[in-house]
Amino acid sequence: MCNASLQHGILPTTQRSAVVTPRLKKAGSDPADVRTCNYRPISNLAFMSKVVERLVCRQLVAYLEQNGLLPDLQSAYRRCRSTKTAVLKVVADLFTAADRDEVTFLCLLDLSAAFDTVNHDILIDRLNRAFGFRDDVLSWITSFVTGRTQRVRVGGQYSTYSAVQHGVPQGSVLGPILFLLYTANVLVIAARHGVSVHSYADDTQLYLNTSADNCEATFARYSLVYRRHRPLDVFQQTETKFREDTVYMSRHAVSADQSRRFRPCSQRLSCRSSFCSNLPRRHYRPGAYIR
Repeated sequence: MCNASLQHGILPTTQRSAVVTPRLKKAGSDPADVRTCNYRPISNLAFMSKVVERLVCRQLVAYLEQNGLLPDLQSAYRRCRSTKTAVLKVVADLFTAADRDEVTFLCLLDLSAAFDTVNHDILIDRLNRAFGFRDDVLSWITSFVTGRTQRVRVGGQYSTYSAVQHGVPQGSVLGPILFLLYTANVLVIAARHGVSVHSYADDTQLYLNTSADNCEATFARYSLVYRRHRPLDVFQQTETKFREDTVYMSRHAVSADQSRRFRPCSQRLSCRSSFCSNLPRRHYRPGAYIR
């Protein structure tokens, strides 16, 4: 089944259904208070679907790593990277700026319901134009993200099945990698405007360093970049919503002495089908088609 799915570039319809189990994001919250509780929709997928996903994910990640296509400033869902590497990168940059007697403007962006707001058409277009996915590879991923159905399970009760119009399933093997590729343009746009950036999944940190005498001009530049490339525009008017109440601007000076004290310190599955063998090599890069 795995080989047939990859060779024909399609995931069977029977493997595209999910049972969604709502899970509280924060322990100790009242499950009965549905208005204020923040639930995470975890999708329970078919066993064979996850087996095929793992085969695809291994080959896609290998292709992306060999061609340097994964966002370098993204620390989530990647080997040898974690929240620690994200924190160390940002804090080290802040302390380095403090050693130069500079202050830092920091903007924190949080994407609400991140996995649920992925637009399928935009995702497929970016995979093709920015990352070189095509033919059977693109066809299989298209069948994976589209035509899905789901129903919700609460206790022993089930809802009726409904079609999934947006998003990638939380709890899937391939979903996190597709989300990283979908949001890679945020890092590209920030770098083009000279704004330092680092991301962990859907949390993005934008920051600029400047001298204390140049704060007003730097803040004006920061604001201009944010207004010109508002998060909604970056995702091309999908149903993505950014929590603007989580955006902070801070000027926190760290002394040189403080800076000097800081010291950043299964078994393998296989498949006969060489799923990514026909993909082009080193001809694509994230953001190549952004104007």
